[in-house]
Amino acid sequence: MFKFILPLWLAAWSACAQAGIEPSTPLTLSTALALADGANADLAAARHELLAEDGAVQQAGLLPNPSLSMERVDRRRDGGDDRRETTVLLSQPLELGGKRAARVQAAQRGREGAAAALAQRRAEVRAETAAAWFAVLAAQEQLRLAQQASELARRVASATGRRVVAGKVSPVEETRAQVAASTVGLELIRAQSTLATARARLAALWGNPSPRFEQVAGEFEALPELPALAAQRALLARAPAMQVAQVELERRQALTQVERSRRAPDVALTVGSRRSEELGRSQAVIGLSVPLPLFDRNQGALLEAARRTDKARDGLAATAARLETELVQAREDYASARAQAQTLRDEILPGARSAYEATSTGFDYGKFGFLDVLDAQRTLLQAQSHYLTTLADAHRAQAAISRILGAEHE
Repeated sequence: MFKFILPLWLAAWSACAQAGIEPSTPLTLSTALALADGANADLAAARHELLAEDGAVQQAGLLPNPSLSMERVDRRRDGGDDRRETTVLLSQPLELGGKRAARVQAAQRGREGAAAALAQRRAEVRAETAAAWFAVLAAQEQLRLAQQASELARRVASATGRRVVAGKVSPVEETRAQVAASTVGLELIRAQSTLATARARLAALWGNPSPRFEQVAGEFEALPELPALAAQRALLARAPAMQVAQVELERRQALTQVERSRRAPDVALTVGSRRSEELGRSQAVIGLSVPLPLFDRNQGALLEAARRTDKARDGLAATAARLETELVQAREDYASARAQAQTLRDEILPGARSAYEATSTGFDYGKFGFLDVLDAQRTLLQAQSHYLTTLADAHRAQAAISRILGAEHE
């Protein structure tokens, strides 16, 4: 039966993700990523910016409009003679110096910059979504531990009460057990609040102020070995932030070419006809106007564009250095958290669990006191909580690496 239901369940998940609808069933990481990719407000804004750049490219390739003018001279009538002259002129600006080609290239570089910014923002959103999803998963596990701790504390308090009634221990021991149970209850309330906050932060990434999902479902303890540092360094040249900085440099270089092309003056070609009522005939008019670049040769704008190109070149170098540092730091954070998690899982947790079970069993038989049980319980809970914290740190570092290298290198 299950093998028939599972494909239907997965199909429903896929349909909800593609439609941008948050399902009420347990949320997987892939579905969360699909929801954020389709409904994140920042990504939608970046996509609109990319579409707007298409209009800029189209506008940059258009020719300047011609102008049509008409003038009439001497409308007076003298002795019945009509001395009016009517001149109709059509003027077409002619761009010289490669201005149109330079404008188109600059607009295309602007569009490439918008596409690179969209890719960068998408990588950031995916990394934020992954980190938020694992935060919910960690909060779920912390809540589960808090519930177990609360149940254990109530069991110990009940056992202590029975021993007090039997006269085996002092009533003070029962008071201590009740205080310990109340303290664990406070931790349970805190864990519930942390989970609610984590769920809200995750759902906010696709614009949902009221999360529909109750929990997330996935593997939390899987921490794979990272690729070699050299292999990931080779990917930095194609990282989203590097692409943005590289395209910005190319755009600035294209804008410098636009300003350089403006040093060549444009000419205006004029053709038309002049009609003389006195002579009773029309005359063709042809003109050519050329600005004289005596003072304004666009030298200030060209200097500004050149310096901004230098700034973009330095920004590219700074981005490369920053990403290198961030990648090394994220890898170190991941390796450290992974090593701690493995130590806790393989060495500390088994010992703490064994000590608590032995102490709890001995307490039931009167071999250990309440403080011994409380200390063993506290040690086990701290180890379990530390284990979850290190797992969450590892997943955050892994999300940071994905943000740096891009979504396609996750």
